Amino acid sequence: MKKIIIPIVCIVIIAAIVITVILVNNKPEEQAELTTIQLNEVTRSVFYAPQYVAIANGFFEEEGLEIEMTTGQGADKVMTAILAGQSDIGLCGPEASIYVYNEGREDYVEVFAQLTKRDGSFLVSKNPTDNFSWNDLKGKTVIPGRKGGVPYMTFEYVLKQNGINPETDLVLDDSIQFDLMAGAFAGGNAEYVTLFEPTASMTEEQGKGYVVASVGEASGEVPYTAYCAKKSYIEENSDIIEGFTRAVYRGQQWVKEHSAREIAEVIQDFFPDTTVESLEQSVQSYKDIDAWNENPILKEESFDKLQLIMTEAGELDQKAPYDKIVNNSYAEKVINE
Repeated sequence: MKKIIIPIVCIVIIAAIVITVILVNNKPEEQAELTTIQLNEVTRSVFYAPQYVAIANGFFEEEGLEIEMTTGQGADKVMTAILAGQSDIGLCGPEASIYVYNEGREDYVEVFAQLTKRDGSFLVSKNPTDNFSWNDLKGKTVIPGRKGGVPYMTFEYVLKQNGINPETDLVLDDSIQFDLMAGAFAGGNAEYVTLFEPTASMTEEQGKGYVVASVGEASGEVPYTAYCAKKSYIEENSDIIEGFTRAVYRGQQWVKEHSAREIAEVIQDFFPDTTVESLEQSVQSYKDIDAWNENPILKEESFDKLQLIMTEAGELDQKAPYDKIVNNSYAEKVINE
């Protein structure tokens, strides 16, 4: 009997040891502590879908980053937060970095990753319009955003490209705060307003306006929104900037490879008051005008066009050097991996 029991006991002990080893080796690793990034986006819009995709799909977490996001409601406010140290990284128009550099700041703000390559606003009319022409704006009042901001300047550029004088042929009401433009349009006397998605489509769904044109389609490519940070922050946090840029790039690629419906479903949590169907329509509108960069590189010719638009708008007396404002080193690294 002993001869039988001893082998059985040995087998049980060995099995217990093996099971213990397996359990120890397969114990979930404790999640590494994430580095919190204070990100300030210029506004909440489907226009920034690649960013929301990167957050929702965990691309930032895989880089060891946790994003705490605030919405600045204006590039000037985003830049103020960055300069004050309240935000680490900003998503806004590169014009804000140009303004800061030209002020002569030693610790100026560099752009390190471009997100969108066209104006993201759509022209909304108070009345239904068949066969819209830009000449329809003559004699009308339009709410185009804050003077000096890229939305305003790009809209002016489109007007000039279509033979319309922004100073004499129409009224540009720049007195309305960015996040209040849709409400001011619906309750005021302006015949037109420029709105981002999903606000443009929601205004149309509510019967308060009609989308008649894409400003981005009319203006052509321009580095409309990009990520920026103080030069000192980038130098001191190289690994963070690289990981952040890699996550953005993955978001851009994901958006490129998936349908409007799939994108809408992923980003819906960022737009809790908007239906998936409405988001899908908004995403498709941006896909149709090729709004998003496929990678985070900001090209010199695009930067030059932005400065041309700023100069023609009377907002830029001295051009800023491309190699000072734009730092493509991180974008180039992640796309070549």
